[in-house]
Amino acid sequence: MTEPTANRTPGWRFDNSYARLPETFYARQEPVPADAPQPVIVNEALAESLGLDAKALKSGEGTAVFAGNRIPEGAAPLAQAYAGHQFGHFNMLGDGRAMLLGEHMTPHGERVDIQLKGSGRTPYSRGGDGRAALGPMLREYIISEAMHALGIPTTRSLAVVTTGEPVYRETELPGAVLTRVAASHIRVGTFQYAAQWRTTEELRDLADYTLERHYPEAEAGAEAGENRYLTLLMEVIKRQAALIAQWQLVGFIHGVMNTDNMAISGETIDYGPCAFMDAFDPATVFSSIDTQGRYAYGNQPQIGAWNLARFAETLLPLLHDDMEQAIELAQDAISGFAEQYYAHWLAGMKAKLGLFQHEEDEADEELVKELLGLMQRHRADYTNTFRALTLGEHEAVRSALGESEEYAQWHARWQARLGRQPESVDAARDLMRRSNPAVIPRNHRVEEALDAAVEQGDYSVMERLLAALSKPYAYSPEQDVYCELPSSTGLPYRTFCGT
Repeated sequence: MTEPTANRTPGWRFDNSYARLPETFYARQEPVPADAPQPVIVNEALAESLGLDAKALKSGEGTAVFAGNRIPEGAAPLAQAYAGHQFGHFNMLGDGRAMLLGEHMTPHGERVDIQLKGSGRTPYSRGGDGRAALGPMLREYIISEAMHALGIPTTRSLAVVTTGEPVYRETELPGAVLTRVAASHIRVGTFQYAAQWRTTEELRDLADYTLERHYPEAEAGAEAGENRYLTLLMEVIKRQAALIAQWQLVGFIHGVMNTDNMAISGETIDYGPCAFMDAFDPATVFSSIDTQGRYAYGNQPQIGAWNLARFAETLLPLLHDDMEQAIELAQDAISGFAEQYYAHWLAGMKAKLGLFQHEEDEADEELVKELLGLMQRHRADYTNTFRALTLGEHEAVRSALGESEEYAQWHARWQARLGRQPESVDAARDLMRRSNPAVIPRNHRVEEALDAAVEQGDYSVMERLLAALSKPYAYSPEQDVYCELPSSTGLPYRTFCGT
């Protein structure tokens, strides 16, 4: 007999290691209860992987937890303090509308943050209401889960509930709370806060905690005489180089790469004005507040390096007692970012073209860059161009690109290059299928899902979109409709932070 839902327990196993840091890093704070919370969506697959009971999470008790109306046993809610460079300007920040319930321990021994986003005012709200609107919370759910399916490190979305209360931005909007799961919420901005306003010992506490939580292998190096804080810097650089290369390879534009939005764990975090590129253009920017294009697609690697330089600055007191030597160590580490990023990006681009790692790297680099140049000149769709190449549909590269003589010449050179490698054509196609998603969260499809949910209370559009995005490399006939480009409106697509 099935256990009644009312008697089921979700299976939370909270620990609160962050709360054992000095209290200067957070403010103990309980969420502000919502008037009339209602469940919208619970991520059953994620719940299962966390060792949680999805049916219990869908119950009234589960909804109460997701809304902040009930604190689960073992949780110790707090709002985290951090700072950050926002569009290049340094500010004191902190969780102004988020609350860390605690850290859930999975059956596999993993430690993950459980955070409520939109859970009410905190000491860091800076005049804001601490609430979130339904549309932006659903956007984060869709995009973060799509990123996970693409194989890109990311925070995850466990649930969204409505609050039964309006939030006021430019108009009145329905309120909601997103439950976010992350390896942690330690940011470059967390270290900036410590370096700017806390003591060196508190900075060391944060660095030691971060090493233990995310880079335990550094302990072995420290025992062998290595500089553990230099190891921390180099490991964060390594993860961010790989992460940003993955963004570029699928045409993802974060939109707000402030230092408080760069996670030390190497996960993608904070999906405010994010979007995916249609026509290939390095200058593509969607965010309504990025009027100068600071965080445009083509700038993301350089901004990543800039953010990491700010992280390195925070570690200077720990890297060496002599400041000149500390600066030299930091500069040497940061100088390696560009090469690491480019190696990841080029390897990924070669894989997108079915090219295995052999001796023709320089020629392959030119082949990749020539294709991207053609795509930019002819405004070819980024994802669909690689999808067509993967499917072997030469004529399917529909646009001025596919009709151009220069593309035909490039295609012939590419085919010749494929023929020179020892791997079979089938092996190359398989590599391309694993490297080129057939579907991405097309901006018009995301907006369609959000409009149906927010304006009509119809979540079926979002559910179908999520199903298509859950297996982006499947190349199934059911996904074809999600590969279609939007009808031209003559207006640029714009995204908003959703605060």
